[in-house]
Amino acid sequence: MSFTATDRGPRLARRLVTRRLEAWGCPRGTEASDSVTLIAAELTANAVRHGHVRRREFRLVLGLCGPGPVILRVEVSDARGDRLPPEHASAAAPDAESGRGLWPVASLAARRAVLPRADAPGKTVWAEVDA
Repeated sequence: MSFTATDRGPRLARRLVTRRLEAWGCPRGTEASDSVTLIAAELTANAVRHGHVRRREFRLVLGLCGPGPVILRVEVSDARGDRLPPEHASAAAPDAESGRGLWPVASLAARRAVLPRADAPGKTVWAEVDA
């Protein structure tokens, strides 16, 4: 799904993630749903804040892998391959106004990485949650 790189994009993406998870049998309020929704919210907000290129959208892909252990995967792609997130997330200073986004992602995700986009200029940030 593609979204506008404005404040509205992450909000809409978060709603759609919650609905898709419910359709897959992962109800709102469960640990897996809350974790994946928060990860999607942070990664999409980062795509708007740090990956924005005028007139370019960001892309969100939500995946469900199974039938063995269930893995939920969030992928967010943006147009700025030159602005990579730090490899190791750290907690922001208590008085900092930003910088907290990747710390909860790293805490909730079993695996995460950043890759160059295969289909366009930019990068894809992905995270997986074991459900």
